[in-house]
Amino acid sequence: MSQHLLLPLAILAISPIPGAFQDSALSPTQEEPEDLDCGRPEPSARIMGGSDSQPGTWPWQVSLHQGGGHICGGSLIAPSWVLSAAHCFVTNGTLEPAAEWSVVLGVHSQDGPLDGAHVRAVAAILVPDNYSGVESGADVALLRLASPARLGPTVRPVCLPRASHRFAHGTACWATGWGDVQEADPLPLPWVLQEVELRVLGEAACQCLYSRPGPFNLTFQLLPGMLCAGYPEGRRDTCQGDSGGPLVCKEGGRWFQAGITSFGFGCGRRNRPGVFTAVAPYEAWIREQVLGSEPGPAFPTQSPELQSGLPEPTDENCTIALPECGKAPRPGAWPWEAQVMVPGSRPCYGALVSESWVLAPASCFPGRISSDLPPRDLDNWRVMLPSRPRAERVARLVPHENASWDDASNLALLQLRAPVNLSVAPRPVCLPHPEHYFLPGSRCRLARWGHTEPVPGAGSLLEAELLGVWWCHCLYGRQGESVPPPGEPPLALCPAYQEEEVAGRCWNYSHWSLLCREEGTWFLAGIRDLPSDCLRPRAFYPLQTHGPWISHVTRGAYLEDQLAWDWGPEGEETETQTCPPHTEHGACGLRPEPALTGGLWPWLAEVHVAGERVCTGILVAPGWVLAATHCILRLGSTTVPYIEVYLGRAGASPLPQSHQVTSAPPLLCQTEEGSWVLVGMAVRGSRDLFAAIGPEETWISQTVGEAHFLHPSGFPHWLPEGGDLCPPDMARASGSPRAALFLLLLTLLIQG
Repeated sequence: MSQHLLLPLAILAISPIPGAFQDSALSPTQEEPEDLDCGRPEPSARIMGGSDSQPGTWPWQVSLHQGGGHICGGSLIAPSWVLSAAHCFVTNGTLEPAAEWSVVLGVHSQDGPLDGAHVRAVAAILVPDNYSGVESGADVALLRLASPARLGPTVRPVCLPRASHRFAHGTACWATGWGDVQEADPLPLPWVLQEVELRVLGEAACQCLYSRPGPFNLTFQLLPGMLCAGYPEGRRDTCQGDSGGPLVCKEGGRWFQAGITSFGFGCGRRNRPGVFTAVAPYEAWIREQVLGSEPGPAFPTQSPELQSGLPEPTDENCTIALPECGKAPRPGAWPWEAQVMVPGSRPCYGALVSESWVLAPASCFPGRISSDLPPRDLDNWRVMLPSRPRAERVARLVPHENASWDDASNLALLQLRAPVNLSVAPRPVCLPHPEHYFLPGSRCRLARWGHTEPVPGAGSLLEAELLGVWWCHCLYGRQGESVPPPGEPPLALCPAYQEEEVAGRCWNYSHWSLLCREEGTWFLAGIRDLPSDCLRPRAFYPLQTHGPWISHVTRGAYLEDQLAWDWGPEGEETETQTCPPHTEHGACGLRPEPALTGGLWPWLAEVHVAGERVCTGILVAPGWVLAATHCILRLGSTTVPYIEVYLGRAGASPLPQSHQVTSAPPLLCQTEEGSWVLVGMAVRGSRDLFAAIGPEETWISQTVGEAHFLHPSGFPHWLPEGGDLCPPDMARASGSPRAALFLLLLTLLIQG
């Protein structure tokens, strides 16, 4: 049961088991001993570290069924009583009918013959009056069986702790269940009961971990009656479908149920241990509900030696686990870079994602991914890893199921014959969960991917800054569509860099992966850029959507929570955003032909930057020109270069051969009165998407006192013979986020 955990309020129903548990004709016979014994399974061996359990090891574990399939776990505490979690039976505040549920006892594998197993109907389901949801506590339930269970070697009750019972911090306990083996990854056939060893965490240590913001700035306040178990580094936990199952600890030869699997944030995630309902505080409630049952649950007294030997609870040191992936000595020195050598082909670059698996483009292996059979020459494949003197042999090739027809799924996983030691070198790269949101402005790098070409120019030119999701989504022709909000995988990731300056050539068709850094940790964010021309920045297919597939195949890849999170002061990232509409002339009817006699716009300016590129500017006052920051400043720089501004000649003379125009014309619309209005400035790399000027009125007015702004009633539009109407809300930045707008005002040194 390594790496599985329960998502908040989420229960997974495994599909009905053919022919299973239809028999209630097994008439019950009372076989329990006169004095109810508890917590003593038949002696048997156990597989450590999260794996299949052995039959009879956990005889109190039961499976709760609804609609013919497993939904939750539970524990037998008396012949007629099962202990479980309230959230398994409460939907939208309503307790589900007991008649819909059944309890399967003595089952080990939920596939095939039910040796020694039997089923009981549920007569009643009881939950505390104050239960309202898992995060509010009191997540406990009692199920009264319609007839007593048949006790035997595979069906025995567990002991319950008294209210005074204390479990020492750090105690090794065991959780069991048939839940997912990792997030969104159901337990495979034959559905054998899983077991995992977990450590009890003190309240102070657990609260410290949950006080550290996680994805979406998520924190959590532990309440009395909750218990934490797990490890700061994660990777071992309970998961969906384990809800209601027991967490048991052994004392004095007996097993006591310390907790009930309740909820967690993801499954096995770092610094997010599982949260259980502590059983001891509910002694009085359990006794009250089962009053009159013979025999009832057993509450053995804790050994005085054990209780007196426990140290008093103190504030524990909070040890925050750091990521075990994504650490590079310096940008460009990637310890996860893998070079796959296939006979007869050029080397293919990929990335190490776990001790035993390499991720690479499936297109590197043409003719070898279309068959279910392994490649005939797989024995001759080799993988070169950094700091490894010998090449690694390949045991298995697993292509993505959509690799042959979907460019966004052009992926394959290669399993190494022997796992590598990650404590020395190399190191795996971190992978994002599906809800990971790479923040605009994130510092990224390009890394070799697939059959790539040599880097044209200095390695520093491979540094990039991630652009906003709106900008990237809308730039590639998705006009009028809603932009995926944070928490949903984007359709593309766009890094910005000065690619047109690289040795005067376009290298947009080289193959690269996109690495982005968060708090010093590198994530593989995107793979192989979308086809695009040199005028537009590279766009990468995001890796978020492939995290579950990679995790399912590898069972050990390093999917990591988001480390950097900042919505900004106004939370603008959470607003619903759409792409602006396009017309036959581009967004908002950009005129393709000159508008005035002589072919010149009198307000246009040529802004020559450092003698190497030309930007378009707009004269907004006698001493001021407005231009786009992304055209003036180099990426990441705040230093203004040497600039010359030419008025009255825009487009009239050819540019010097060494110059390049790097900014498209601004967006101009005409009012009914015939006045032309500057509505937007082109966003980086686009000729038909614009950042609105309207939201910057205050800043421009304060800086340029003479600038003239159109009265709101005189919204601009195109005259009928000029084309389509300009949407009146364009000047109010409808669909154009503030994050996409970068403006620079220049005082003029007029030339010519």
